Amino acid sequence: MNTLTGYLRQAGTALRFLVVATVVLGLAYPVAVFGVGQLIAPYQANGSIIRDGTGAPAASALLAQAAADANGVQDPRWFHARPSAVLWDPASSSASNLGPNEPKLLDAVTARRAAVAAAESVGEDKVPADAVTASGSGLDPDISPEYARLQVARVAAAHGLGAEAVGSMVEKHTTGGLLAFLGQPSVNVTALNLAVAAAPQPSQPAQPK
Repeated sequence: MNTLTGYLRQAGTALRFLVVATVVLGLAYPVAVFGVGQLIAPYQANGSIIRDGTGAPAASALLAQAAADANGVQDPRWFHARPSAVLWDPASSSASNLGPNEPKLLDAVTARRAAVAAAESVGEDKVPADAVTASGSGLDPDISPEYARLQVARVAAAHGLGAEAVGSMVEKHTTGGLLAFLGQPSVNVTALNLAVAAAPQPSQPAQPK
């Protein structure tokens, strides 16, 4: 009888602990964290969503939105993000896991450098490192200001915009100062491409009848 009573007492203690832990850790804590996030940093807590000119959600500032074909070739009309081991698929996140002494990595970097130089009509020595190396996530939307400026002429020509106007967009979307105190200045490609898409397009000449 005493043994049964002891078992029941232990079971009751375990049950009470389970209920308290569920209430505190499963309900109170998540609600508190959610509330603090909404109060202090609602933009970040809700996914860092960028909205278009109509106010509709367009993309997350945390994810690269690269339009690319099956071979990973990015759309030449837009600013390009860094290379990606997952082809910028937000459903997955991964790096190539190739070490610095891996010949395949050197081959990939060499091929990317030649491709970028050809696309931007510059010498290979002008191609910055982030244009040929993937990020750890494969979804990084940020590139160096140098790489963004390298792409200005191509993007401006593709949209019929002035290079100066597109260059101003790059400068506007360059994060520096206190926001970059833990790293180097960067440009968010997702936000930049949305700005390019929202820019007034030059009027087309009327077609002859």
